[in-house]
Amino acid sequence: MTGIITVEQLTQAIKNSPNNRGIDEYEAKNLALHVLNFFGYSERIIDNILEPEDRDAFYMLEDNAILTTEREETTLYDGREWRIHYWLFRRDKIDRLAENHVSSVEGGAESEWSYDDLPADIWNRGSEQ
Repeated sequence: MTGIITVEQLTQAIKNSPNNRGIDEYEAKNLALHVLNFFGYSERIIDNILEPEDRDAFYMLEDNAILTTEREETTLYDGREWRIHYWLFRRDKIDRLAENHVSSVEGGAESEWSYDDLPADIWNRGSEQ
């Protein structure tokens, strides 16, 4: 997939992220809308426009490899170096995470397992012997 990242695509990527397992559709969609409102049709945004609460959400998505950062250095007229920090979507990761949902639903394949899938008494079995 290429082109514009859609709300649906980003929502699925957020839901399928390893650190966000269990996030409900409503929360994931709200987060996707919130983040997309900053980017619009741009490939990257400057970090300076973010409030601390927004930056926390961006760091969470960076932990899930959905966003990444880059910086640019420029020399000011007075000779000082100035760093500009940007946020970028990781389209490859978003595509994979969004497709993970589609393929597991359409193909009938099971998604990744988690400890939540284990029976409650699994941890007691070793001590009963």
